[in-house]
Amino acid sequence: MTYENVIAGPIRRPRNLAAEIAGSIHDDKTASKLGFRGGTVAGSVHMDQFPPLLIEAFGPQWFETGSLSLYFRNATTDGEPVQAFVERSPAGATGGQVRAWATTSNDIIVGEGTASIGNPAEPSALRSRDLHPVDPSELRMLRPLKPGDSLGELTLTANGERMRSSISQGAMTEPLDWYTSASPWGGPVASPSAIVELLFGRLLADTKDRMGPHVGLFGAIEIRFHQGPVLLDHTYTVTGEVVALSQTPKTEVLWFDSRALDQDGALIAEMRMMSRQMKLSSPLYQDQGAGR
Repeated sequence: MTYENVIAGPIRRPRNLAAEIAGSIHDDKTASKLGFRGGTVAGSVHMDQFPPLLIEAFGPQWFETGSLSLYFRNATTDGEPVQAFVERSPAGATGGQVRAWATTSNDIIVGEGTASIGNPAEPSALRSRDLHPVDPSELRMLRPLKPGDSLGELTLTANGERMRSSISQGAMTEPLDWYTSASPWGGPVASPSAIVELLFGRLLADTKDRMGPHVGLFGAIEIRFHQGPVLLDHTYTVTGEVVALSQTPKTEVLWFDSRALDQDGALIAEMRMMSRQMKLSSPLYQDQGAGR
């Protein structure tokens, strides 16, 4: 499909980089039992297709004060073609917020939302959503949580080794030179998926344990730089808190914010994530049928 005033990226085939994790949504057997066509590609992997387009739209400064805010509509499986798009700013504009989205080769929306630089007046795609909060007592997996709960504080390092391994294996769709060599900010910078790993993985470890056995997946992700970029192999203080709890007929929904601060306490980047927990995957819902 042809779009006007839009930067279109090349068609890529994102890889399911977590296919070997048995019992996860990325595992073919598990995903199929939960109604998916197969093990799913993580939404954070799809985000890696956007930086070249965002640099064209906003310049390298996107890594300093930019954002990418996506709500994921349809999951893809390993190697399915996906194309990313970013709307161009109006003529003469040097900042602001524009549409961003990704589709399959059949024009099915994979994810859609906004991208920006600086401090646009309008809220981002995720910040403008009604989070449909519910009373935590209505939930089972997420019942121990409530909005405002701290997710803790950790000292973590942006995982350069893992990102470099992904690039060397040809598993990253858009491997910018800045990810593995010098950048305008000195050393290599983290890609969107590496930032998600920093601001998600270990921070939610205790929370996921409290939910009991279950299968989760990313429903929406926003990353936003304040004094970026996030530098690979650098250490940050990572904190976060629960924003809202919700549910759908098939999922319990956790919205949370997290952020990375440098050693001087300056806010470098933050993330808002919506995580879906599949009800059918939890022993707490064994009394429910597959269609509930």
